[in-house]
Amino acid sequence: MYKGSCLCGAVRYEIQGQVLRTSNCWCTMCQKQHGAAVAPYASVAFGALHIVQGLEAITRYASSPPVERTFCAVCGSNLTWQSASEREHIGVALGSFDTPYQGVVTHDLHFDSKPGWLP
Repeated sequence: MYKGSCLCGAVRYEIQGQVLRTSNCWCTMCQKQHGAAVAPYASVAFGALHIVQGLEAITRYASSPPVERTFCAVCGSNLTWQSASEREHIGVALGSFDTPYQGVVTHDLHFDSKPGWLP
């Protein structure tokens, strides 16, 4: 099981299952959402993610059809990414994990959008 939270602690979650896949998304939307060159996510079964505190603090944003992103309305921490075409899985921001993830990120998505200022 993994536990996680937002920066301010208003939202806390548990993942009761295994991480199915990890990826770094280099798309420009993830760059803007995270304020960073890349957004690392852990894909888990949708039913494995349980919000244990702060459901009312979660804000949803449809960034593009069919993608919906969630973040904490209090501190702005990025929490999840989900595609309407793949509702059985949800991407959870690896940076929001409180339990250290021991694996490695195995996939790069949209690497063609990698910023030129990175080596």
